[in-house]
Amino acid sequence: MKTAVQPSRRQFIRNAAASTAAMSLPWIIPAGAMGKETAAAPSERITLGVIGMGPRCTYVLPQMLGQPDVQCVAMADVQASRRDAAKAFVDKHYGNSDCVVYRDFRELLAREDIDAVLIATGDRWHAPASILSAKAGKDVYSEKPCGLTIANCRDLAETIRETGRVFQAGTQRRSVANFQQAVALAHSGKLGRIHTLHATVYTPEIKTEWLPGEPTPDPEVVHWNLWLGPAPWRPYNSEYIKGGWRAHWDFESGARLLDWGAHTIDLCQWANQADDTLPVSFEPGEQAITAYYANGVKLVIHFLKTPFEERPGWIQELGTCPVRFEGDEGRVEVGDSGGIEVFPETLKSELPPLPQNGSGLDVQAHSRNFFDCVKSRQAPAANAEVMRHSHIACHAAALSWLLGRKLELDPENETFINDDEANRLRSRPERDWTV
Repeated sequence: MKTAVQPSRRQFIRNAAASTAAMSLPWIIPAGAMGKETAAAPSERITLGVIGMGPRCTYVLPQMLGQPDVQCVAMADVQASRRDAAKAFVDKHYGNSDCVVYRDFRELLAREDIDAVLIATGDRWHAPASILSAKAGKDVYSEKPCGLTIANCRDLAETIRETGRVFQAGTQRRSVANFQQAVALAHSGKLGRIHTLHATVYTPEIKTEWLPGEPTPDPEVVHWNLWLGPAPWRPYNSEYIKGGWRAHWDFESGARLLDWGAHTIDLCQWANQADDTLPVSFEPGEQAITAYYANGVKLVIHFLKTPFEERPGWIQELGTCPVRFEGDEGRVEVGDSGGIEVFPETLKSELPPLPQNGSGLDVQAHSRNFFDCVKSRQAPAANAEVMRHSHIACHAAALSWLLGRKLELDPENETFINDDEANRLRSRPERDWTV
């Protein structure tokens, strides 16, 4: 499982795009992906390590453990309670006591018998842990957002290219049938020339205040220095480790814009066949950020106060994370419900049937795509270059909101034109957490 290749950026994009060509066919989930086959022979098995046993991991990991050729052998978390819960969960699945747990994920990465890692920490750790994992020779499935800054995303993508590792961003909607079908329809020409893309995001917000300091726990209970990682130091407060870190500038990406934007803007990038480029301008408004691509296509990033609020102008029944693609001759809208709506309605009869239980929250097909690529050494659906461009588009939009002005972006250099302040915000200082 340790073969290393170094495909170019263009090769990564071409490999990912090749999967789109099959989207005119019905979606069939192999029996093996549903856990209906016996476990693979040891020589065919992918050994998995997990970094971070938070709420997201408890959703993603069970679907990975259901893959017959994947075996989780180790878990790492800075909190003792989560380490204990992780070991109990994995050991129960396998009916043994073999899962090894670590407080420091670097000990997990030092194991030569681990092929791939799932990174499901808080946002601040996604890029540094992914980079260290790739340099340790591991293939990486990282939850999103994959980097706190533009610089993080660039560094991560370059590291994946240099090391030849397989990388999958946890933007699983790329592997969900109704989203795939909507993108395929946009690419088919049946909607005419695509002129406007619509994405939804949480209303951006930033918290900069510190929570009141509390006594720092024993490192065996919560290793506060490792929890903070590259983020600036601040006093311990138990609310942070319970999820209260969200929306704090030091801990989260893009003023919360990437919570949904990492999915919805990514899907708009894909629909515009822009996986290897970026919008060239971003302008904030009261209810949305408007961006334009060099080909003239407009991207409207709509603000939502809550995930489930009534969305005027959207089809509520399609669920959360909705996107819409509009062309001269028609439009398509999809969301997490698994459904799809098209106009004119005559187009709907031309679409293949969708799975009855499909959902934008399902990670099974996305994780299967990753493990298949670990074996084939091909680029996954949400590979590092796809992540790089969609995440940087999100970060650029967030910076336009933060600065309150229009920003122009050079897609080649990934820098802002004639705006030193915006360019300084492309990165953040990182604390030396190794001391």
